[in-house]
Amino acid sequence: MKPNVSDVLLELSGLVARNAAPDIPPADRAGALGLTAALLAMASRTWDDAAHQLVIENRALRKLLHLEGDESDFRISALTAENARLRANLIDCHIAAEARDPELEAAIWTELVVSTERRLTQGSPV
Repeated sequence: MKPNVSDVLLELSGLVARNAAPDIPPADRAGALGLTAALLAMASRTWDDAAHQLVIENRALRKLLHLEGDESDFRISALTAENARLRANLIDCHIAAEARDPELEAAIWTELVVSTERRLTQGSPV
């Protein structure tokens, strides 16, 4: 979920506030509000799916890396931090696998592709 939904919503609140001024040209206001509507719809879909996708991805990475993990905190911030930790481990594992374990390297690439596909949003180019 990049950029994260909180950052997008904060930016959109500023955009709406700036466009509330009476001296904004109508064409500029219409463009900004159209963009705001599209981004809010995307944020809504992303937000609804975020925890589910992070849990799935974290479980897949733990399985691939043979790591244990604590799944007691399902806040987006905690799941995102765990995802970053697992991805850092994945990078180290991938570096090692390139030199001596072609099967593991292939499994890592497969998970990276699947992970990317999970993160596609509606309307994303394939």
